[in-house]
Amino acid sequence: MPTKFKEVQYFNQWWLWIILIGCLIIPFVGIISNLSGNEIAGRVWTLDAGLWVYLILSLLIFLLFKIMHLRTEITRDEIRMKLVPFKSKRTKWKDVASAQVIDYGFVGGWGIRLFTKYGTVYNIRGSKGLAIELKDGKKYLIGTQDPESLKKYLADHGH
Repeated sequence: MPTKFKEVQYFNQWWLWIILIGCLIIPFVGIISNLSGNEIAGRVWTLDAGLWVYLILSLLIFLLFKIMHLRTEITRDEIRMKLVPFKSKRTKWKDVASAQVIDYGFVGGWGIRLFTKYGTVYNIRGSKGLAIELKDGKKYLIGTQDPESLKKYLADHGH
């Protein structure tokens, strides 16, 4: 029996990466067009500040999605969650009133979702997660791509 449950999730949705790469291609086409003096789509693009801002913002967003991941570790003593690079959270089991794996449906997107009926939701994809209610009434939910292993771990360790 494992002493901890561990899961790391990344944004690996194919359609998301097509959108992000597509947003990167647009400023590169403009820069290449300007440097070569060619017309693309009936106009010569200019290397103005807007094109550079678009390129830099597109690169930053691309890199953010590349490094962002959700790490969950559950031990006999605590639940640890880290949504890199934004948030980390540690909760001792003694402070937990209830914890169960549920299908929470769609909560308006992925990442950090505030003000849901589950409290704050931390997820990368999918619709399954560990819903946690603390003894002080606060709630939060951590998404999972491995709900069956998580259910088994919780059952085996009396949580």
